[in-house]
Amino acid sequence: MHTETSPAGDTANTTHNNPGATGGSGGLAATAPGQLRVIKRNGTVVPFEDSKISVAITKAFLAVEGGTAAASSRIHETVARLTEQVAATFRRRMPSGGTLHIEDIQDQVELSLMRTGEHKIARDYVIYREEQARKRAAKASLSQETQDAASAINVVQANGTRVPLDLDRLHTIVSEACTELEDVSEAVILDEALKNLYDGVSADELATSLVITARTLIEKEPNYSYVAARLLCDTLRSEALTFLGVARSATQGDMTQLYARALPAYINRGIELELLSPALGNFDLERLGKALLPERDLQFTYLGLQTLYDRYFIHSDETRLELPQVFFMRVAMGLAIEEPDRNARAIEFYQLLSSFDYMSSTPTLFNAGTLRPQLSSCYLTTVPDDLRGIYGSIQDNAMLSKFAGGLGNDWTPVRALGAYIKGTNGKSQGIVPFLKVVNDTAVAVNQGGKRKGAVCAYLETWHLDIEEFIELRKNTGDDRRRTHDMNTANWIPDLFMKRVFNGEDWTLFSPSDVPDLHELYGRAFEQRYTYYEAMAARGELKLFKTVKAENLWRKMLGMLFETGHPWMTFKDPCNLRSPQQHVGVVHSSNLCTEITLNTSADEIAVCNLGSVNLPQHIGENGLDLDKLRKTVRTAVRMLDNVIDINYYSVDTARNSNMKHRPVGLGLMGFQDALYRQHLAYGSAAAVEFADRSMEAISYYAIEASSELAGERGTYSSYQGSLWSQGVFPIDSLQHLVDQRGADYIQVNQEQTLDWPSLRARVLETGMRNSNVMAIAPTATIANITGVSQSIEPTYQNLYVKSNLSGEFTVVNPYLVRDLKARGLWDSVMVNDLKYYDGSVQPIDRIPSDLKAIYANAFEVEPRWLVDAASRRQKWIDQAQSLNLYINNANGKKLDITYRMAWYSGLKTTYYLRSLAATGTEKSTIDTGTLNAVSNQSAAPVPAACSLDDPDCEACQ
Repeated sequence: MHTETSPAGDTANTTHNNPGATGGSGGLAATAPGQLRVIKRNGTVVPFEDSKISVAITKAFLAVEGGTAAASSRIHETVARLTEQVAATFRRRMPSGGTLHIEDIQDQVELSLMRTGEHKIARDYVIYREEQARKRAAKASLSQETQDAASAINVVQANGTRVPLDLDRLHTIVSEACTELEDVSEAVILDEALKNLYDGVSADELATSLVITARTLIEKEPNYSYVAARLLCDTLRSEALTFLGVARSATQGDMTQLYARALPAYINRGIELELLSPALGNFDLERLGKALLPERDLQFTYLGLQTLYDRYFIHSDETRLELPQVFFMRVAMGLAIEEPDRNARAIEFYQLLSSFDYMSSTPTLFNAGTLRPQLSSCYLTTVPDDLRGIYGSIQDNAMLSKFAGGLGNDWTPVRALGAYIKGTNGKSQGIVPFLKVVNDTAVAVNQGGKRKGAVCAYLETWHLDIEEFIELRKNTGDDRRRTHDMNTANWIPDLFMKRVFNGEDWTLFSPSDVPDLHELYGRAFEQRYTYYEAMAARGELKLFKTVKAENLWRKMLGMLFETGHPWMTFKDPCNLRSPQQHVGVVHSSNLCTEITLNTSADEIAVCNLGSVNLPQHIGENGLDLDKLRKTVRTAVRMLDNVIDINYYSVDTARNSNMKHRPVGLGLMGFQDALYRQHLAYGSAAAVEFADRSMEAISYYAIEASSELAGERGTYSSYQGSLWSQGVFPIDSLQHLVDQRGADYIQVNQEQTLDWPSLRARVLETGMRNSNVMAIAPTATIANITGVSQSIEPTYQNLYVKSNLSGEFTVVNPYLVRDLKARGLWDSVMVNDLKYYDGSVQPIDRIPSDLKAIYANAFEVEPRWLVDAASRRQKWIDQAQSLNLYINNANGKKLDITYRMAWYSGLKTTYYLRSLAATGTEKSTIDTGTLNAVSNQSAAPVPAACSLDDPDCEACQ
């Protein structure tokens, strides 16, 4: 990039506003006696010129107020007055002439701006001077050898032209990247990056060199993750702004003006390319452009921004059109498109998303504002027991999966192997051959190339095919009866668990003989099930099998340990606590086990997800309830809007969603919230925080949905629901206790907020949504916002994360912060953490209190995970994606843990994590193998196929 001479005689990037430079032209000038002279920073002396001061102050005003006609007159008059004041000050001080330093002039300009009330201009002027000082310091710190080498480098541009390396611009970019970050060095980045350059390096390689240099330093200092993200953002700006015709390149400082221009250019071009909905053109783009906040680009970690770039930003022929704040505004506009005051709501939604206080789910981020806004996350179906219905369900899977929906299929109604088929006078092949087709369909339909299709099949434990179903993910046996790419889950009645506890028998049936068991739960199920057992004992049913309940349970646990499937989910708590039990039955959960909605042949359940970023709501005194309430109110409105805007590829999904309007507000960053309060995950205090934080989210979410009902009306099936009876999730917990029996459950029912007044409000106003809460895994959106996923404990304190965007060093910034505070963070500690696979427990010099706080997922006793989940579950009308981590897992540990999960009132569990899958190479950065990944597992974590699972290629 070419340069120009600033009023101070310094070289400045032409794309950068230069409000801080004042003085004369470069070179040594002869001056007459009595004339004022200026010493520049390079030591040269030049005449003092009023016009140079005027130009510098004018640039400062233009940088803040712009060059509109309305502002022009005021700026001209104000600049003239300020210039005269500054010049008069020095002439008064030195009536006989003399020499002053350029810094003296800049100090006086700054003082004059403050005295005349131009505080915003003065603030930007001060910031600019500080940036320039940092750049000069960084340049001075470079070795002469490096500077000499840089002067000999030419950069090949995209059009093939060669231009000299613009070292000043590199200083600007790196300086901005390091702004307000502790323990990072501009000089280290520049020095190291320049060593790897050569004459003829491409512009892309130059940018990559800076990013990679910052990446390699992350394990030593987590703040380099922010530096790497900001350096990457420079590349993104060049790509998007050039494509949109706004600018060829820009610094972060330039985006104060350029973002406002980029938004309308992006919307118009996106509509022209048929990538965006034409309805976005109806917004006030000038108003929305001015609402964009460039400084929020600085919040990203490298992993977060790279993930957005690789998978979320809209592109044309692999060229990204979107920049981070434009991306968030596009999503906000897409969600506000049917609001009466769409511009104000778009700004409100944008401010929430871009602050990272809340994040919409991946399908919403992918598709909001596009021609096919498939914004919903989860679809649940029931497969009927006839051939046309079975293949119709598989077709529904394909259509729903095509536009980025995760699927949960209830297969319990389909008759078992050996069951009679009246139409052909033959016998059924059972569910397994059909599941093989479902598996292959999920692989074939890859969600627009953004991620693989993903589905989970559910089967009740009394189904005669349950033993074959349990073995679907085995790597041995007849491969025609295996499904290696899909998920499976047990749908377990309470009666089965009671039989396991009591060492009793269990009977397997074909649903064609006992069809009503599928629709029953609680005591009604127990009565009907024992009735069918009696029929079988009398010989009135021919197709059945009797097994020891404990033996089947052990087989379920064994396959869970060996293959990771089927997951353990519990039918009765899902139904007994469902607000919608008056209009249907919950027959399964979804792909990630957090959604519990009714399904039938006529209704495909749909759920729309988003997550509160919990650590963003932690203040000095713990949970900031006022901020949380504000966040939840806006979030619930956004989720409710999804229902009306969403693109439905299947009519039964539309009918169900419009009728019941369920949403799933969850949370992420639970572990970060504990770190901010210095609480150990494995502690009673953490369990109490899980209780109190979920109680607050539940309270505000119900309140927000009720407020929306007052504005927009209740959902159509509201009458007869638990809500309409004043029964909230905390109240439905007693229903479960009563139906299951107090001997088989132990749950905490304490509450602290004013629930009676909220019940009265809901009874008066109603609810907009049949279901309001669900905690999803949030792996990818947690990456975007730079926090721990969902309710998970820390995986490791230092490790390499691999996903579709590449490999990323992840180091726990909270641990680094606390070790620094105690003088313990150094290169030896980095090596120790790598050697011990991110564990602090074996490192003697780490104090015991920090060892407790920074215990990793496999060092936290599973009971703490279950206890915290149990406390949350009492407040949630749906469920939570709960991974269970068990170190040195064996049959006894699994048995105890999963019995405890059921006994504690949980509705579902998710993956079993038995051992870590990968770890960092035990070497230092100097070996060049920083990002090597080594297998550490004797019994590896199973390959996942969930949309938001942290270790799943399909999910990332």
